[in-house]
Amino acid sequence: MSGENQRVDASRSPYAVPALPQGRARRLAPPALTLASAALAFAYVGAVDPNEPGHYPVCPLFRVTGILCPGCGGLRSAHAFAHGDLITALGANALAVVGYFVFAGFMILWLVRAWRGGPAPRFVLRRPYWWAIGVLALVFVVVRNLPIGSALAP
Repeated sequence: MSGENQRVDASRSPYAVPALPQGRARRLAPPALTLASAALAFAYVGAVDPNEPGHYPVCPLFRVTGILCPGCGGLRSAHAFAHGDLITALGANALAVVGYFVFAGFMILWLVRAWRGGPAPRFVLRRPYWWAIGVLALVFVVVRNLPIGSALAP
């Protein structure tokens, strides 16, 4: 028999990739590591106060133009949120606080699906919803930079 017609046992090949276990721990690893990374980031921001100058860089848009971007105040918001002060967190950046809750909901859904063996959730929105989110962020930026929206400024 010639070499080209022989059956090849893939398990004996030096290039064979071993099968990975498909158990619950394997399914829970990605959401658990994502959640652990977010928790470490919040712990760091909670420990290192962004209200004290010199710890974090200043927003480049604010430094150059004096305009508050949608993310301005996000670190102060995360610091207050990590300390359980929701009112201060909302005052520093309300849009970021909404993002924290959206992230938490997504993580809960991902963990439940991974536990049950379902597919990972996908964050899929139709185009009009993305436009609405963009318009909301733009309105947030404009209002927080006007005198009437000073309550939204950090």
